[in-house]
Parts: sequence; structure tokens; C-alpha cells
Amino acid sequence: MEQDNLIPIPFVFEQPCPIRDVLDRIGDQWSLLILQVLEHGTMRFSAINRAIGDISKQMLSKTLKRLEEDGFIWRTLYPEVPPRVEYELTDLGRSFLVPMKGLIAWADVHHRAICEARAKHAARAE
Repeated sequence: MEQDNLIPIPFVFEQPCPIRDVLDRIGDQWSLLILQVLEHGTMRFSAINRAIGDISKQMLSKTLKRLEEDGFIWRTLYPEVPPRVEYELTDLGRSFLVPMKGLIAWADVHHRAICEARAKHAARAE
């Protein structure tokens, strides 16, 4: 069979809605924090863990794997003893910093109003 005659199969999206697909993955509790920490350059696992502080090693590992799977970060394993692993943002990850910083700035400006609205809602519900 000649490869030139093969008809490419269209890519099938797991989630056809781009907004839902992306936000489901980066909208978790830790992804934005990890991306924000990696903005400053290449880091090792333990340095990321220290920078975030309250993330478990298991959750950090899981989130780093997902960010790598989605193309936001690179994971480089150096063949040393003990092995050294470093993480850094990809071009895709760096491109996400712009809208991410906008979201962070918006949240910072409006956090008080959101907390007040929650308190008012809770008071009405009692």
C-alpha cells in the first residue's frame, strides 16, 4: 500500500467545546499556580513544591504530568545519579501567561466584591 494514497483521518476531539476542554484542564486548583511559578524559568520538582507550599507531592506530580500532556510545559530528565528532572514552560505555556495574568489581575481586583456577594447570599439563605 502506498502511503501517498492514504486519506488522513480527521482528528477527533475528546471534548469538542474548546472552552470546556481547556478550562477543565487548567482550571483546577493547582495548574495556574504551577504555570505562574514556572514563568520565572526552569525549575526542579522540589523548587516548584517549595514555591507553592501547600500542594502535596502526589498532586504536584499529577498536575505536572497533565500540564506536560497538554503541551504547557516540558519535562527534561537528565541521566544522572540521582536523576535530575527539570520543568519549564513551552511556547504554548508562555503564550498562556498573557490571558492568565489578565484573569489573575481581574480576580485580585474583584475578590472582595465576590466574597461580599457570597456573604450576602449566605445571610439571605439562613
